[in-house]
Amino acid sequence: MARSEILMITFFFVFCSISCMAQPPPPCETYKFLNNKHFPSCSDLPVLSSSLHWNYHPSSNRVDVAFRHTGVSDRRWIAWAINPTSAGMVGSQAIVSFPRTDGSLAVYTSPITSYGTRLEQGNLSFPVWDVSATNQNNEMIIYASLELQGNISTVNHLWQVGPMSENTPMMHSVAPSSPNVKSMGSLDFLSGRITTTRSSSATVKNIHGILNTVSWGILMPTGAIIARHLKKFQSADPLWFYLHVSCQLLAYILGGLGGFVTGIVLGKRSHGIEHSSHKIIGIVLFCLATAQVFGGMVRPDKDSKYRPFFNWFHFLVGYSTIILGIINIYKGFGIFHAAESWWYAYSAVIVALGCIALGLEAYTRVKGRKSNTSDSSNKCTSIETEEV
Repeated sequence: MARSEILMITFFFVFCSISCMAQPPPPCETYKFLNNKHFPSCSDLPVLSSSLHWNYHPSSNRVDVAFRHTGVSDRRWIAWAINPTSAGMVGSQAIVSFPRTDGSLAVYTSPITSYGTRLEQGNLSFPVWDVSATNQNNEMIIYASLELQGNISTVNHLWQVGPMSENTPMMHSVAPSSPNVKSMGSLDFLSGRITTTRSSSATVKNIHGILNTVSWGILMPTGAIIARHLKKFQSADPLWFYLHVSCQLLAYILGGLGGFVTGIVLGKRSHGIEHSSHKIIGIVLFCLATAQVFGGMVRPDKDSKYRPFFNWFHFLVGYSTIILGIINIYKGFGIFHAAESWWYAYSAVIVALGCIALGLEAYTRVKGRKSNTSDSSNKCTSIETEEV
């Protein structure tokens, strides 16, 4: 057999092997439950390697469900929930299961009343029975029967997976890119239609982060650089002043008003979750920025005896705002579990602004020394001429 034919056959078998390995998991319709349970309807959920199987009884508005999570290689908790009041996490009525440290399997109902929940056991707001679970063959399954309220077949549903600490379920990932923040949607038990939605809190978090990063973290330092360095150029007077005021006012509007308001909204939605240092710094920032705005409106004239006190106040409050703003932005990145690209991008902006400030500082100092040297030479020449 020719060498080329051998190579072609080898490549063919390698390609077939890779294709088989790369095949997606079989659809939920082909799954056979080991306990002979049968669910005529099912849907492969878009994230967290999960699927939902159900049997809907329109006459009694009852539904039998099986929530299946595959690829289990460690101890973790799983949960499936219905939220009768909204599309978010708070208010959802969950069924939870996890393996205990002694090897037994816990399964129970848990009403979610806050973002700080530890999935405590409790009664749900609607009837539920025949709750059970299995954990075998690297997959966990929750079974339950429940009665839908209000004679409706469409519900808001959520599903989650998270880590364990001993026998306590821990917080799942809340990073923007994490599939855990995308595991919710609406489900019509009658038609089988499932749509995925994104939490409104995640959108507010993004707006909050962007507004504060741009305002406190970029516009404020830029305004300070303009005030310190551009005013030393006669050609930039009074343009530097208007640029400085514009930067600071825009930063105050975006961060002080927009960012502060979105922070309040997030605080009200995040019952049970406290980020005290981030919150306190944010309040202090808003107060300092407000003092700067009103202080600028009543600043004394240049020849006033109170002007030096105002200058010191403006300097100290301004730089305190910038330093605290940068610190709080990095704290926010940590709380939000921001992707590394956000950390690197903002750090690059800060480094760039720092280099610009140092470059302008060096340039103005050198220019000032040359100007002083030139003035001294002119004075000496003038004196010598007069003496002659």
